[in-house]
Amino acid sequence: MKQWWKERVVYQIYPRSFQDSNGDGIGDIPGIISRLDELKDLGVGIIWLSPVYASPDADNGYDISDYMDINPKFGTLEDMDRLFAEAEKRDIKIIMDLVINHTSDEHRWFSESRKKDSPYRDYYIWREGKKNGRPPNNWTSFFMGNVWEYDEQSGEYYLHLFDKKQPDLNFRNPKVIREVKDILRFWLDRGASGFRCDVINVIYKTTLDDGKRAIILQGLEHYRSQEGNHEILRELRHDVLSKYDCFTVGETVMVDLEDAKELCEPEREELDMVFYFDHLEVDRRISRYFPKKFKANKLLDVLTKWQQGLSWNAIYLENHDQPRIVSHFGDDVRYHERSAKLLGTMQFTLRGTPFVYQGQEIGMTNFDFTGMSQLNDVESHNIYNLMGKFFLPASFRWKIIKSSSRDNARTPMQWSAKLGAGFTIGMPWLGINQNYHTINYADQKQQPESILSYYKQLIALRSSSDTLRYGVFTPLYSDRHVIAYARKQNNEQYIIILNFSDENKKVNYRGDIAISNTGRNEFHGELMPWEAVVLKQCDKEVQ
Repeated sequence: MKQWWKERVVYQIYPRSFQDSNGDGIGDIPGIISRLDELKDLGVGIIWLSPVYASPDADNGYDISDYMDINPKFGTLEDMDRLFAEAEKRDIKIIMDLVINHTSDEHRWFSESRKKDSPYRDYYIWREGKKNGRPPNNWTSFFMGNVWEYDEQSGEYYLHLFDKKQPDLNFRNPKVIREVKDILRFWLDRGASGFRCDVINVIYKTTLDDGKRAIILQGLEHYRSQEGNHEILRELRHDVLSKYDCFTVGETVMVDLEDAKELCEPEREELDMVFYFDHLEVDRRISRYFPKKFKANKLLDVLTKWQQGLSWNAIYLENHDQPRIVSHFGDDVRYHERSAKLLGTMQFTLRGTPFVYQGQEIGMTNFDFTGMSQLNDVESHNIYNLMGKFFLPASFRWKIIKSSSRDNARTPMQWSAKLGAGFTIGMPWLGINQNYHTINYADQKQQPESILSYYKQLIALRSSSDTLRYGVFTPLYSDRHVIAYARKQNNEQYIIILNFSDENKKVNYRGDIAISNTGRNEFHGELMPWEAVVLKQCDKEVQ
């Protein structure tokens, strides 16, 4: 079924790093408004706006102290209304980031809940410790360490799956669900067209029993994708979301294909899409902090599973929690431009709604920081300190953090080669990658062969083709370095061939090129290093 959110390209904005308008070094809503024309020119039809709500910023806005107000660092509710209006003038929809697993410990609800006789007490998960003085159970958090924090005022522990300043809400309490419905209506009535739902498959805790022994996330089996979670999503859809022309995409923790189907297949009436992580973890062990060798055939296996397994996919390669894709899967030194274009070619020729993260369209790379003192990310500091408890050398710890830290994606947007990268005239909240002198939007806008120009071509090609949007995905060939797949609908077919290596590779395909990251128009079977070709109506050569 055709729907507007399947037709458009989504662009994720991480507000504090996008565009500063007042010189304080922090991106803001007026800054976003000033760049809407650039997004329209790129071909963007939807903006996913990372949290701009009131927050003490313990986790960069994912610790919310008021869901119905704006962080003064970013602007005001009036600025937000103006953003909705200006985006609508350009036919750009906006989806908000819905963070409801937890609030800030500075939210009014939590402040009130610390009193045992408060009507808000049951908004959160409070428990007494065990008789031996230990916390209520043995669960471990996403940010490492225990999930329980003892509160002197209450004389009890509260649960936090993430940072201690992010207490989990209690979704066994119907009042909490009613509050969430009010939040949804508030933003939908104001102009939002949907929500990206943060860690949405862990909001319901079935029990608080001890978890099975595990290396990471001990206790996960008691809260990941529980039936109570599904019931809540269906209730939110039925009571609120179905009344609006909107869509939802869920960030889902450790889901396999069957889990994802239960969360987002249309007949379930829960979410419309989910973000899964399998494709970004083909070169990782357990988590993104433990790398292994990349093999292109493994990537195609994962893509095929999800492309053929789900009725609709959320297609992304970067976000605010992942390293830059050109530094992850590409070659950001010798073949920076070509590998960035190859990865874009892959993204826009897969079936689903494409999500582009700010800076991806110009090939921004991982940061060039030299030490932990330059990092802001709470997760990176927690993991670095945890590794220290196991007596791992500082140099090794830094190597791990440098390649995988969330701050790799959070360095300010590189708009120009001017001081401050065109992002700010002040001191940026997080360091700017010094390659902004050579990798920036202003320069690439003037270059017809740039990564930016190529992204515009990719978006235009996808927008012009029902086959690339809705066609069937079929894997054709793969080895350690090369993958090939087809997209077909009716009598039209595209064949996509990608070389993830710095060597020439031969394949048994020929034909006219619809688009290529090397600019040639015909393909005779030999790929150049990091070359991507999209052939239209190509026949496989007879062996």
